[in-house]
Amino acid sequence: MLRIDLAAVCAGAVATPALIEASDPLWGGSGLALAGSLSVRGRFSSAGEGKYFWHARMETSFHLECRRCLIPVDVPVDEDLELLFVEEEQALDEDVGCYVIPGSTPVLDLREALREELLLAVPQFVECRPDCRGL
Repeated sequence: MLRIDLAAVCAGAVATPALIEASDPLWGGSGLALAGSLSVRGRFSSAGEGKYFWHARMETSFHLECRRCLIPVDVPVDEDLELLFVEEEQALDEDVGCYVIPGSTPVLDLREALREELLLAVPQFVECRPDCRGL
């Protein structure tokens, strides 16, 4: 449930449980090699006029290669997310680090923000073990 009816959020926080498969088209073109499903649990709530806050936890693992010997390594990712969403009319130039909601959007899809945050969570370098001697 990563599609949020913004009108429903006015009545209170909305739970955001989701399980996104590794084969989902959301990952297309990202270069991500998920080892399994992405699990998301969180709450989406109002944070004032035209602002929303999403606190969530995402868990998955990636198929990556050791940077020294190139053998496959599965790397777990377990991250907390604290994201701010701001309606276009409320956005200021100094609102860096928040996601802007296009005007007159009744339903917000959190999947693109989740995709971006997952891309940022992928470790740049991976080693199969600390004493790997490489090729």
